[in-house]
Amino acid sequence: MGGYLDTIARLIQRRRDPAFVWWRLRYARELNRFSNIHHGEDCFILGNGPSLNKIDLERLNDYHSFGLNKIFMLFGRSTFRPTYHVAVNQLVIEQSAREIEELPCHTFLSYRHARHLIKKLEHIHYLYTGGPVMFCSEPTDEVNEGYTVTFVAMELAYFMGFKNVFLVGVDHNFVAQGAPNERQLLSGEDPNHFDRGYFAGKKWDLPDLEASELSYRMAKFHFVRRGRNIYDATPGGKLQVFPKVSFEDALLLCRRKR
Repeated sequence: MGGYLDTIARLIQRRRDPAFVWWRLRYARELNRFSNIHHGEDCFILGNGPSLNKIDLERLNDYHSFGLNKIFMLFGRSTFRPTYHVAVNQLVIEQSAREIEELPCHTFLSYRHARHLIKKLEHIHYLYTGGPVMFCSEPTDEVNEGYTVTFVAMELAYFMGFKNVFLVGVDHNFVAQGAPNERQLLSGEDPNHFDRGYFAGKKWDLPDLEASELSYRMAKFHFVRRGRNIYDATPGGKLQVFPKVSFEDALLLCRRKR
């Protein structure tokens, strides 16, 4: 009972937050245009792990996809462009503001972190992140970050009506020393992402793999309960929450863009 009451208290407090009220009045309703826009279709969600370098990204142009965080760093070596982009981490948004403004696709950002940094352009949409620890199927209210932007992409994919989701580049494996969620300055090259310069010489928040797995299990529950699925097609990925398929099989199973 205590946890439930804490959640209610937090929601009441949120509605007293001027930033939340302004977001709700000004930006929340525009998200309705994406509700069930892809009902019954399939998509890929691209993490940013080194395994992304092992797949032929060009082949994904025929499919709906979500690119995350600094996915734009591979645009110079591939014609691949995602259908959607998602970034909710404060440091990622601060470090990538200009690149995000120039993205050629709809992008979903944390309002709390992006409102003072990024122009509200036609392709930019604000989410209010930081809600209760739960799977949020209606981003027109609040979205739980789930300790990983991949979880936010899953919530959006669910909201948009995608039936089958295929993960690539979600290695779920990091070389790091420190406490989960600890903010550090990364000296030297970045061994944890598809580009060695991803966080090189920059601050980053250490991953929280256990908490991420809890979020993934919530996503799996909601997808499966509604007759939908999430598959893991990451080459060599360490995540053990979702059914595994090869990238080649994922291309065969995933329905192409209409």
